[in-house]
Amino acid sequence: MRHLLTALAAVSAFGAITAHAQEVVVIGHSAPLTGPQAANGKDNENGARLAIDELNRQNIKVAGKTVTFKLDSQDDQADPKVGVQVAQNLTDRGVVAVMGPYNSGVSIPASRVYNNANIPILSVASNPALTRQGFKNIFRIGASDEQLGGTMAEFAVKTLKVKTAAIIDDRTAYGQGVAQQFEQVAKANGLEIVDRQFTNSQATDFLGILTAIKGKNPDVIFFGGYAAQGAPMAKQMRQRGLRAKLLGGDGICSPDMGKVAGDAASIVYCAQGGIALDKTPEGREFLKKYHDTWRTDPQVYGVNYYDGVKLLADAMVKAGTTTDKTKLMAQLSKEQYKGIAGTYSFDAKGDLVGAPTTVYVIRNGFPVPYAQ
Repeated sequence: MRHLLTALAAVSAFGAITAHAQEVVVIGHSAPLTGPQAANGKDNENGARLAIDELNRQNIKVAGKTVTFKLDSQDDQADPKVGVQVAQNLTDRGVVAVMGPYNSGVSIPASRVYNNANIPILSVASNPALTRQGFKNIFRIGASDEQLGGTMAEFAVKTLKVKTAAIIDDRTAYGQGVAQQFEQVAKANGLEIVDRQFTNSQATDFLGILTAIKGKNPDVIFFGGYAAQGAPMAKQMRQRGLRAKLLGGDGICSPDMGKVAGDAASIVYCAQGGIALDKTPEGREFLKKYHDTWRTDPQVYGVNYYDGVKLLADAMVKAGTTTDKTKLMAQLSKEQYKGIAGTYSFDAKGDLVGAPTTVYVIRNGFPVPYAQ
């Protein structure tokens, strides 16, 4: 009997050691999973889950412990108030870091909650105001409005050789930010802004705005907003007989744009952060893995969320911790991580250094890199 008890004690002790040598790390995710932008939010979640599945198969070790990663994904509905509630919820649940939020209008107020809790966030939200708050917990894993809007302004002048432009934005932090940067760089390059109009992120009827713009006869219209509004806008530009091309940032640079706009998507030119995935072996491999796993094609930032989770895991391994968020953020700030969409390193504000941007056109329903 004594031998049996000794053996059971040994088994129990071994089990305790084994359990101690394993650790579950929960990463939060905040994005619109319902509503007009759900396709983008789900795309980001898919990219993050794909990375987590791969990491878990690799048996990553941090400070000698095998780590199992899990994703706590929550729907912020692209609503700032809901996003703050999600931030508080994820904070209360003890997540080690957060992927997102996706929208600038959500990221800016939510980032204050995460900053107070010392939780790092890795977001593609592009409004420059996000990283100008002086927080040390923000790491932008996509291009900023300055890069996206500026790229399209230079493209309009130097490649399309246009002389006049009208601007519409949806009054969100993202839409206003990218439109403002387009306008600033456009004017600096001699492009005349002939009209400035506004809509909202729930609108679907733009005929009144487009009628007003048609009278100014611009060469291009720049839209600061998302595909949910950009797609019907492109169709209505055709209906109103506007000759202008429709330009925008990453918010309209998605398969959903082509799916909804149909033939009218042929007038769309847009900028997206990162390199064209089909131009590199790693990018083509990612596209295949994503499609094989989710039976759909990626939208815009699924690859950045995939890279972002891998970047986060790399920082944990190098920092030797999954729990000390101060050490984790210090390591993130000095990362030089080569991902699928580019190399991730950050300046003192948390902006992505040298973020590449690519101009796309919509062909056969999908964004393809513009080729002169």
